[in-house]
Amino acid sequence: MPTGGCQCGAVRYEITGAPHALYVCHCRECRKQSASAFGISLEVARADLRLTRGTPAHWTRPADSGRRLACLFCPACGSRLWHEPADGAGLTLTVKGGSLDEPLDLTPAIHIWTARKLEGVIIPAHARQFPGEPE
Repeated sequence: MPTGGCQCGAVRYEITGAPHALYVCHCRECRKQSASAFGISLEVARADLRLTRGTPAHWTRPADSGRRLACLFCPACGSRLWHEPADGAGLTLTVKGGSLDEPLDLTPAIHIWTARKLEGVIIPAHARQFPGEPE
């Protein structure tokens, strides 16, 4: 069972079901959020994410897709933990890959918002990719 949490350990979670998808997102917001060339998001069923310690804080922002996104993070250290639809709708959420205790294998990752990827970032030839949000 995958587990994860924030950098300081105040907020911890576990994922009780199989993930739906793994995304590498090249949009501007994910680059800013991760302070890196892209963001890594593991899509899971909302019902499969269980908090085991602490309570995250959240803020809401517009997404490049036009939707509004709730961004959940540790109130003590600020580490981003997951994103979910701001309206509370939807059966899934996306856990931030860097918050997991064990590193993810990015081989099966789907690359999204590739039209906005940084120069020099090389996407593997076998990878599924979309210039924007997948339909």
